[in-house]
Amino acid sequence: MSGGRWNSRFLLWLRRGAVAMAAVLNALTASSSVAASSEAEVSAETLRAAKPGTIFRIWPLEGGVRAGYKGYRVLYRSTDFNDTPVAVTGAVIFPADPGIRPRDVVAWAHPTTGVVSKCAPTLIPDIAGTIQGIDELTDQGYVIVATDYVGLGTGDHHPYLVGLSAARSVLDSIRAARQLKDVHAGDRFAVWGHSQGGHASLFTGLQAESYAPELKLVGVAAAAPATNLVELFRADRNSSSGRSLTAMAVLSWSRVFDFPLTNLVEADATARFKALASDCIETPNDFFKEVSDEKVLEREFLKIDPTEYKPLRAIMDQNTPGPLPAALPVFLAQGTADELVRPAITRAYMEGLCKAGLRVKLHVMPGGGHMWAGRDSAYVAVQWIGQRFHGAAAPNDC
Repeated sequence: MSGGRWNSRFLLWLRRGAVAMAAVLNALTASSSVAASSEAEVSAETLRAAKPGTIFRIWPLEGGVRAGYKGYRVLYRSTDFNDTPVAVTGAVIFPADPGIRPRDVVAWAHPTTGVVSKCAPTLIPDIAGTIQGIDELTDQGYVIVATDYVGLGTGDHHPYLVGLSAARSVLDSIRAARQLKDVHAGDRFAVWGHSQGGHASLFTGLQAESYAPELKLVGVAAAAPATNLVELFRADRNSSSGRSLTAMAVLSWSRVFDFPLTNLVEADATARFKALASDCIETPNDFFKEVSDEKVLEREFLKIDPTEYKPLRAIMDQNTPGPLPAALPVFLAQGTADELVRPAITRAYMEGLCKAGLRVKLHVMPGGGHMWAGRDSAYVAVQWIGQRFHGAAAPNDC
């Protein structure tokens, strides 16, 4: 579930620098849009009146995109897991040349970056460099959308690993891109994600037909996805990364589902717990701070096993993805040395997909861990996605 991309980002910053992009903000949308603003807040009345995917604001995308591409940061309307209209931020990256249209879309679903607003990927320099497979995706001329998910970049609470919320954020980011008349986004898309983003990708596959029937999903690609949440949290509870992510989940869910932290967190550990749970996992400094905060909280900080606490157990069960529609091809990538999303959990999920009649490609990375699963499988994942857009028969490792 952890982002784990700080080293690759650091190298990207050294290579590219944090190049400020002078995005062209004329020719914005087919319908009129609110002027760009530094505020990412929208009134409840405006949200209720808007359709999912409506763009409220547009900013230049923080950081650079490759030559021949443009990018925007957008604030768009989505729907949370409880059917509440919400504003969500995300990025849209697209070819500058009018070229061929309509263009196929790839939706990137990011891994864990944190559970508080400041951890939105679109707020950091060079977001393009954090999208795994960005060079291969842009080589193919795809429109790329990258949602921040609900609550990252806005004032709402982030529903961490809440599948319905994440899927709707992904689907509405595609709808938003289709509102931008210089993007020329078509109705065909694939979704590709890592860890938390793999979980979001699988739920996008579950929700696409009912929530956004006008869009055509050609395939779901997920690297080291969070699947069986009970088993995942149970296996990770005593590891360093597991403690960090458990803290994030408990903080997020206590806020989103409104239960008191005092039921779970030891009183004398509350301040340290909140510090760790509020960390971002995006930059080198973020990574070192998380390690420092986790060391302070090395001892057990929970009163009980979260998988045995009924409110949390219900959340885990409700947000464990089931089999996707049988006609939907799936790509899974898994490292054999992943100690966060264990190979056995991913294989068990794959077996369920196979039993449901899906065609599943499993890309195994011998010796691969969790941190680099998205990066190390990106080339193969993008090739697989391209084959789906071209109508080739999906490979099957079932």
